[in-house]
Order: sequence, then structure tokens, then C-alpha cells
Amino acid sequence: MEMLGIHWQKLIIQAINFAVVLIVLWKFAYKPIFTILEARKVKIADGLANADKIKAELARTEADRQKVLAEASELANKLIADARAAASRVTELEAQKAIAVAEQIIAKAREAAAQERAATLAELKREVGRLVVQTTMTVTGKVLTGDDQSRLAAETQKQLS
Repeated sequence: MEMLGIHWQKLIIQAINFAVVLIVLWKFAYKPIFTILEARKVKIADGLANADKIKAELARTEADRQKVLAEASELANKLIADARAAASRVTELEAQKAIAVAEQIIAKAREAAAQERAATLAELKREVGRLVVQTTMTVTGKVLTGDDQSRLAAETQKQLS
């Protein structure tokens, strides 16, 4: 081996140096690097697990949001229907009130017309009686007594009725 330029002492010393460097590198370089890589692998796995949890939570929250929106929409539709029904009832009630007021006005107008007609008819009867008495006095040429005037007025009213 000497002919090849290999010296056993130097080879063993270099092997020991290599082993020492390997042990030092293993202890101070590779082991911390592997520890850091393992910790990083765990963090990545936790991050992925958290991402899955967040996705599931987001999906659940979205489902809850859709459910709340559906309930709110249903409630809004119910409130709108109730409002429409209430408006319809109020409209109908107001229409009934208006009809009742109109009927009262018509009844009062009829009553007033009947009273006016009766008053006019009574006035007309009195006037006709007065005219008959006056015409009779003019035609006969004599002055009628109070009894004659009353009797003629009564006969005239009977004939008019």
C-alpha cells in the first residue's frame, strides 16, 4: 500500500477526523435541521387541519346564513301578507262606514224633503182656501162671516186631499 501512496497512520487519522466532523455536523447541524424540518412538517399538517376545519366552519356558517335568510324572507312575506290583509280589512271597513254615512245622508235628505213637501202642501192648502174665500166673496158680492170662511176653507181642503 505504500507503493500506492497510502499511509495507514494518516488514513486512520483522516478517518477519525472525518468521524469527528461527521459527529459534530450530526449533533450541531443535521439534528437541529431535522428537528426544525419535523416541527415545520407538524405546523404544515396543523395548518392543513385548521384549513379543513375553517372550510367546514365556513360551510356551516354559510348554511346557517342561508337558513336565517330563508327564515327572514318567510317572515317578511308573512308580514307583507298580514299588512295586505289588514289594509284590505281597513279598506272594507272604511267603505262600510262611507256607505253607512251615505245612507244616513240620504235618509236625512228624504226626511227633509218629506218635511218640506208637507210644509209646502200645508201652505198651499191655506193659500188655496184663502183664494177660494176671496173669490167667493168677490163673486157673490157679500162679506162672509168667520164661520162661512172656515166652512169654505175646510171644504176646499177636503177636496184637495
